[in-house]
Amino acid sequence: MADGILGLGMGQAASLNSDLIEKLKTAEKKSVIDPYDKNIEKITGEKETFKNIQTKVSEFLAAVKPFDLFVSGGVSAFEQKSATTSGDSVTFDAVDLQALKKGFITVSVSQLAQKDVYQSNSVDSTVKDAVINKGTLTIKVNGVTENFDTTNMTYKQLADSINSKSGIAASVEQVGTDSYRLVIKSEESGLENKLEITGDASDDLGYTTNGTTVNTTNHILEAKNMMAKVDGMEYNVSTNNITVDGLKITVNKVDSGGSQSSINIVEDKTQLETQMRNFTTKYNELVALVDSEVFNADSKIADKSSIRDIISQIKSKLFGSYGSSGDKSVFNYGIELAKDGGLSLDSAKFNKAVEEDMAGLKDLFLGSAEKKGLGTILKESLDEMTFTGGVLSTYESNMQTREKNLNSEKEKAEKALNTKYEQLALQFSAYGSLINQMEASFSGLKMLIQQSTASN
Repeated sequence: MADGILGLGMGQAASLNSDLIEKLKTAEKKSVIDPYDKNIEKITGEKETFKNIQTKVSEFLAAVKPFDLFVSGGVSAFEQKSATTSGDSVTFDAVDLQALKKGFITVSVSQLAQKDVYQSNSVDSTVKDAVINKGTLTIKVNGVTENFDTTNMTYKQLADSINSKSGIAASVEQVGTDSYRLVIKSEESGLENKLEITGDASDDLGYTTNGTTVNTTNHILEAKNMMAKVDGMEYNVSTNNITVDGLKITVNKVDSGGSQSSINIVEDKTQLETQMRNFTTKYNELVALVDSEVFNADSKIADKSSIRDIISQIKSKLFGSYGSSGDKSVFNYGIELAKDGGLSLDSAKFNKAVEEDMAGLKDLFLGSAEKKGLGTILKESLDEMTFTGGVLSTYESNMQTREKNLNSEKEKAEKALNTKYEQLALQFSAYGSLINQMEASFSGLKMLIQQSTASN
């Protein structure tokens, strides 16, 4: 026979309380909380897919930019330039080659800029490593005079002391098996950086004679300015670099025998086809990705109509008519519709247009401030998609709002569930105490009945 009125012995109520409540809570959590987790997980996947679409839009935008009338951070596809040189006396560079004016530049170099360089008399290792003790060495450069006391200084220490000063450099160089010289030079080339070496030590070291007269034998390189003519204009500067109309010219050698070098800046059409092909490729990649989501039943994209609108907006611009007369389309210049709905580029037809109708091609894509072309309008449209209120910005904002609301609702549901079962636990605890009291009372009553029966 079971113990107690309810078949529960002492302590069994507490066990019933804990186990039963946990089972009930787990079951209800599965039905109440798990749907929130699944929806939040779905939005996580949606965010990843949306990010991929954003990336493809950005890539297409980058491909469109060279065909924008108001292109920034570069030049339009129709304004590209290249430069070539003839002769070997100069090289060139430009921060922005595309900003340079077209034209032919001639350069004739008569003299290179040089540093001022002195070497000391040759000494062996014993002298090199011993102290100099020859008095003061004075060096003047750019109007600044520096004095170096050679007392208790080795050649290496003197070189270190010279190197600590601005505008001068020094080093101890091995020039033979056991032969060394202290080389002193100006840090920069040009007459303005000419060195004046004097002082008691200068004679002993071999830089001068009689303290002031330059030892021409040891004056191994004389400071000079670069001298050149660029398109007939004379230049006399301290370096071998000059900048002419944004073009940085570096002089490498002296022209001889009336020779000269030239730099020719011309229009460069070689990259135009590459950029146009990139335009069609990035468009096709974007369309393919959007279509794969829009027409996929398992797509994580919640608002397919908004995503489809991206392509709709692009196509409405792409397949329009442009130009000053409104009679030009991409199909006039080698761009064709492929069987899969994407774009293809007929190289022969496109390059023929480049050679025969460059003005028309520019009119189609760039247009003018008064009548914008395809590239310019597409660039503006793609920019607008990312701005506040644009299709991409709005979609991302809505997606973030949905995620925030789901997390908020999940938090509320979890809180309500925890509160419910905390209260239930308290109720079960009270029931358990009551049951134990009843069991104790019944046990006492049972004992009295048994005693009464026995006395009879």
